[in-house]
Amino acid sequence: MRNYIFLSVLFPFIGFLINGLLGRKIKNETIVGAIGAGAIGLSFLVVLASFIETALLPAEGRQLVVPLFSWISVGMLQLNIAYQVDQLSLLMSLVVTGIGFIIHIYSIGYMHGDKGFWRFFAYLNLFIFAMMNLVLADNFVLLFLGWEGVGLCSYLLIGFWYERKFEKSTTSDAAKKAFVVNRIGDFGFLVGMFLIYLNFNSLNFNEVFTRAGLVGNIPESTFNIIALCLFIGAAGKSAQIPLFVWLPDAMAGPTPVSALIHAATMVTAGVYMVARCSVLYASAPTAMLVVAIIGLLTAFFAATVGLVQNDIKKVLAYSTVSQLGYMFLALGMGAFTAGIFHVVTHAFFKALLFLGAGSVIHGMHDEQNIQKYGGLRKYMPKTKTTFLIGAIAISGIPPFAGFFSKDEILWNTYTGGGVVFWAVGALTAMMTAFYMFRLYILTFEGKERFDHHHVHPHESPKVMTVPLQILAVLSIIGGFIGIPKVMAGEHGNLLETWLEPVFKLAQTHLRHNGSEHSHFVEIFLMVVSVVIAVASILLARYIYLNKTEIADTTTRKFRGIYRILFNKYYVDEIYDAAVIKPILKTSETVLWKFTDVGIIDGLINRSAKLIDQVSVIVKKMQTGVAQFYAIIMAGGIALALLWLINYMNHL
Repeated sequence: MRNYIFLSVLFPFIGFLINGLLGRKIKNETIVGAIGAGAIGLSFLVVLASFIETALLPAEGRQLVVPLFSWISVGMLQLNIAYQVDQLSLLMSLVVTGIGFIIHIYSIGYMHGDKGFWRFFAYLNLFIFAMMNLVLADNFVLLFLGWEGVGLCSYLLIGFWYERKFEKSTTSDAAKKAFVVNRIGDFGFLVGMFLIYLNFNSLNFNEVFTRAGLVGNIPESTFNIIALCLFIGAAGKSAQIPLFVWLPDAMAGPTPVSALIHAATMVTAGVYMVARCSVLYASAPTAMLVVAIIGLLTAFFAATVGLVQNDIKKVLAYSTVSQLGYMFLALGMGAFTAGIFHVVTHAFFKALLFLGAGSVIHGMHDEQNIQKYGGLRKYMPKTKTTFLIGAIAISGIPPFAGFFSKDEILWNTYTGGGVVFWAVGALTAMMTAFYMFRLYILTFEGKERFDHHHVHPHESPKVMTVPLQILAVLSIIGGFIGIPKVMAGEHGNLLETWLEPVFKLAQTHLRHNGSEHSHFVEIFLMVVSVVIAVASILLARYIYLNKTEIADTTTRKFRGIYRILFNKYYVDEIYDAAVIKPILKTSETVLWKFTDVGIIDGLINRSAKLIDQVSVIVKKMQTGVAQFYAIIMAGGIALALLWLINYMNHL
């Protein structure tokens, strides 16, 4: 089945074409939803069959390239449309199609009655098509094609309700913001690709990574520059400092879009790309340190902002930014498996949390302010239970999925970066547990704070709650694929064993090794992280369930800090003042008024005026009198004869 992996890419594209071209005429939501979800379901089955087939093969025979046709042939550059089937691409494909299928099913209920129902599913299918090209590509150019495709689809989906207001602007403004910020990162990615071709004479993964591991005359500084350029692209796509500002605004789109973008697809593309290029990063220690520091700062920064947000989707958005920072922290420490592990578990519980938030918003008639919720557990029991499971999982409580991946990252951070890096990471985890249970308690527990005359909470239909229950189960058991060696022995970590061949070459370049530290230290740090997470949960419960006056008093006492956090450190305002307004002002004064109006329009207008003035003189010769024309003709003939006679005399 591996040789037919291209079908997993083709099915979403067919679904996009059918719904995109015929959806308006079909009009039946059941048929449109079945086509959209069915295409992704078929794609998932193809990937699952390929995964099983690959797992049954010996480790050395698991990597396969499936070429379809020649794409680019220019000089030494030879590229095919070809898909790489290996342990990493199959794992990511399972996440993309599996979580994508669940979100498609959920969307059938969530988008019921929307006038753009068919268009929504067409965009979702196109999104999965682009993402599958990204994760299965066997070369940088095809990966970049998928990379740009998910950027386009995110623009279409974030601005899906383009006529609606979002905060102080519109959803279309949020979509444009995401598109523009990602273009900044994509420029860095392109430069990195140019440098790769310049140094390795290829853009095929296997050729580049093999030559990178063997060629010894390329200086370390070149590897660092290439890795940093690629990371700029990853920072844009995966919302890292300083290019994270688009992701919170992406909440303007429908909630299933938020789940799809934030859980399993677009934002993890940067993490996947860095992991795929592990050989290049392993040879670039400075770049890896930058990746780790940016990841740690992003995780901490976003967690502090998430502490005080009141929009249910904004809290989850900053949580996503923070968790992505965790993933890059792991990659920067050389723990590539741990980073991918967190991608997988994060897909489970973050999709669950976003879809749970969508269920709440659906039941609360589009209200998103958690300060206007409270006591929803009795109205939405299924949503409440599944949301609680997601909150526990992201908080890192054993044996839920988030515990295993978070602990793996923290342990590798300690062994690779030392106590300071670990302490900041643990503090971030503590804040994560606190704001997630602040969100849960203010939503489902305590007193009802909504207007019963205008709001009538209700549980969502089964087409929405069943996907929540499936994701809840995955959030509970998903972490067991990566049980730490200290708990399950040398071969207990199934994920590490599965991905080992992909990262083997990169690991040979890395110096530190977690096995140099005692198991006691690892277990001790594990216990500490669990204790602080539990303490944060209990603190959140104590404050927001029993002692809400403490939160009010703290807010008043530290209103300066609260205002900074609530306004997200004023980063958007700073960018607006330092970047956007100067560009707009320069565009207005230099490009428009001076260059366009003054020079270009001025030159054209003056040319037209000159021609008009000349024509006024010339038109006087057109009198309409035949005798005048005859005189002019005779004069012209006479002048011509005189010139000819003069010319002959000089011969």
